[in-house]
This record gives sequence, structure tokens and C-alpha cells, in this order.
Amino acid sequence: MKRATGRFGYSLILAPGGRWQISTNGGQEPVWNPKGGELFYRNGKQILAVDIETESGFSPGKPRLLFAGPYLPTAASFPFYDITPDGERFLMLKPVETEASAPTQIHVVLTWFEELRQKSPAQ
Repeated sequence: MKRATGRFGYSLILAPGGRWQISTNGGQEPVWNPKGGELFYRNGKQILAVDIETESGFSPGKPRLLFAGPYLPTAASFPFYDITPDGERFLMLKPVETEASAPTQIHVVLTWFEELRQKSPAQ
């Protein structure tokens, strides 16, 4: 199966024997759930899921919002995220924090080994 974007920004699934509209409000970066039966896709900052029934043909369910966040999108033809083999967790990239939130101090402890020796049980 392949993905295509329709003329008005909706997502389509291209499969042998037909085309099916998956989203009515746009979508990019589709990824199949490794367990099967579910398609994930991105729409702006949102990650949505659609149940796909294939036992008696191809029947997509209604899209549902899983979560949203400031994750990095891609302009490429491949997704900028992945799903764990159990289909339960996502690996996504977040933008780099700005310098305003970066640490401004570093504490260096020179005697950490001595402190560790004092706190550890006698041998």
C-alpha cells in the first residue's frame, strides 16, 4: 500500500484494488502500527490514529487524536517519528531548547571520590 495526498490536502491510502480517503482535514507522515490494523499520521502538531479493518475488504475507521506537541515535522517523503514494535510508544524529535532555558552554571565536584568512600560501607 502507498500513501498519497489528495487535491484538497486529505490523505489517501493506495492499495491494490482501490483508493480510500483516510482523513478529511489533511495529514502527512503515515506509519502503520507494527501490530497491524491501525494507521498513524500527523496533522500539524497532532498525531492521529485510524483503525483499519481488512478482513472483509478495506474499511478505515474515524480518525482519533492520540496526542499533540511541538515535535519536528519533515518536508521529506518519510516520517520523522517511529513506533515501538508493540505499537504502544512513539519516538519523536523535539526542537532544540533555546539558550534562555539552557543551564547557566556548571558545578564541578573535585572530591567526589573521597565523599563516595566516606558514604560507602566498610569492606
